[in-house]
Amino acid sequence: MNKNIQIAVVGSGYVGLVAAVCFAEMGHDVICVDNDERKVTALQGGDTLIHENYLPELLERYRNSKVRFMTDLAEATRECQAIFIAVGTPQSETGDADLSYVEAVACEIARSLTSYKVIVEKSTVPVYTNEWISRAMERNGVARHLFDVVSNPEFLREGTAVADFLHPDRIVVGADSDRAAAVLNAIYAPLTSGEYYKRSDAIPGACNVSEPPPLLLTSTKSAEIIKHASNAFLALKISFINAVSNLCEATSANVEQVARGMGLDSRIGPKFLRPGIGYGGSCFPKDVAAFRSVAEQLGIDFSLLTEVEKINAQQKRRFLSKVRSALWTLRGKRIGVLGLAFKGETDDIRESPAIELVQMLLAEGCLIAAFDPAAIKRTEQILPAGPSLKYVGDSYAAADDADALLILTDWSEFGALDLKRLNQALRYPIVVDGRNLYDPQIMAEHGFTYLSIGRPTANPVRELASVASMHS
Repeated sequence: MNKNIQIAVVGSGYVGLVAAVCFAEMGHDVICVDNDERKVTALQGGDTLIHENYLPELLERYRNSKVRFMTDLAEATRECQAIFIAVGTPQSETGDADLSYVEAVACEIARSLTSYKVIVEKSTVPVYTNEWISRAMERNGVARHLFDVVSNPEFLREGTAVADFLHPDRIVVGADSDRAAAVLNAIYAPLTSGEYYKRSDAIPGACNVSEPPPLLLTSTKSAEIIKHASNAFLALKISFINAVSNLCEATSANVEQVARGMGLDSRIGPKFLRPGIGYGGSCFPKDVAAFRSVAEQLGIDFSLLTEVEKINAQQKRRFLSKVRSALWTLRGKRIGVLGLAFKGETDDIRESPAIELVQMLLAEGCLIAAFDPAAIKRTEQILPAGPSLKYVGDSYAAADDADALLILTDWSEFGALDLKRLNQALRYPIVVDGRNLYDPQIMAEHGFTYLSIGRPTANPVRELASVASMHS
């Protein structure tokens, strides 16, 4: 099979845009299709629209040459061998994934299809979606021998999505025909053969020539379940360590030490055992709900996932109680907030626990000065600045004359602040850290009252010294 595959990617969001430029980086010719003309024009002009490492460089390298952007899906369908569907699957009111965009794309592909194509589910979809796509194609008059539907789930982390795409832990291909599997094998061959990693300009990451990523070939249904099961399990790990952190707080244990002790067990591993204010983003909340909903529809009791969601919701309320315990009352208090994105290194605020906490604090009558390195513009669209909320240009401006500083997103720069300057900026040296970015002992030595997740409160060392002298 020809090394260079003609690929269409439908959708230019996080998954679609990253997939499009990465396929081009792997040597393929790509058409990225979106029905939003303004997005297409912006992408043609070099605007990535999202904050993602390596994305601006790759877009600049390939736009309007190996990656073309257009609104015409019919033209893309005629030109390309493989069509990756990467449109949104938002959560409906019942918790199901809304697959109307996927269906609309399938029907539009069907109307333009005249030769064999491989249609690839790249969006996160529930099991049986491949069958519905096939049904939609056939209902629109396409002969069954003219297409195959393949599931190729993505496992990208926002902030490191490009490196994750080009250096994956595994490539899952759910294909029920050898012909379709061969096309996907050819698409990913630059990675699985190790060929890509020989390049001097290859994006750096975990894979290399001698250790290329494995390609796991499964049935379409297994691949669909792998994606949902993986995200649900990671959400479970986060909720589990958050529940453990609450136990640690109740017993004056240190959750960081507990997580380290657990993570050294090779069966458990250290990843996702970081306590905090709960998970958010475009994937975990939606995928946990959709996975639970699919199980319920099939008569399977998966109430474990209900508990995962419950712990996640409670974690935000517990954090608010922690802020209240540090300040006594909240009405009229000036609060500095560091972080609005759902996690560091991204500007994505979807289902962000930080945003939810800002809304809770505003409802309590707090006055908030907020800073985020990338997410302020997006946040302003849903939380406009006003008398109670202002957006500032750096961490120290957020802390200026505040009664307390809250760390809500794990941006690396928030863990490297000048503590002396921070102490001087605050009205009261109180830091409530929802991401455990600092060592409590160091914060105490710098004169802070420091509250974190699952660890004892640290009080200023000078206070402890004066208390000791009173008792002597």
